[in-house]
Amino acid sequence: MDVLSAIKDRRSIRKYSDKPVEEEKLLKVLEAARLAPSARNEQNWKFIVVKDPETKEKLTEAIGQSFVGEAPIILVSCGTETKSVMRGGQPRYTVDLSIATAYMILEAYEQGLGTCWLGSYDEDKVKKVLGIPEDVRVVAITPLGYPAESPAPRPRKELDEIVCYDKFC
Repeated sequence: MDVLSAIKDRRSIRKYSDKPVEEEKLLKVLEAARLAPSARNEQNWKFIVVKDPETKEKLTEAIGQSFVGEAPIILVSCGTETKSVMRGGQPRYTVDLSIATAYMILEAYEQGLGTCWLGSYDEDKVKKVLGIPEDVRVVAITPLGYPAESPAPRPRKELDEIVCYDKFC
């Protein structure tokens, strides 16, 4: 499968089968994050793999989206150094973890697994459940498992609606 096909065909999955994710597939997903680029190659990140049923239940409550708990695994992407800002004004950790999480999501799709990028959660509650230090930020969360649904594609804008040449249009 080529990258553009994965980007076109991947969907956000909100229903998961209870089939366990094989360790080798999980490791490939995590390897994709490890290999992602980061500003200054600092790799100031941690990825928490949540499999324990009790922890998953507490985490699902903290997230506030019940479908997350259906997946056999929940992945939590954290920024460990949050004060560093790029010259353009963006915090390095948010950009770095967005890239790494996107890489994980694409590799998960390649492995036949489903994901759903979550940006809506109570960060303080998530931190408490997972013992994440105060100075570390939770950037993204995704369930990981075998899809139990095949959602239709969502509409996308045409290129001429979103691309400008030489100046803002």
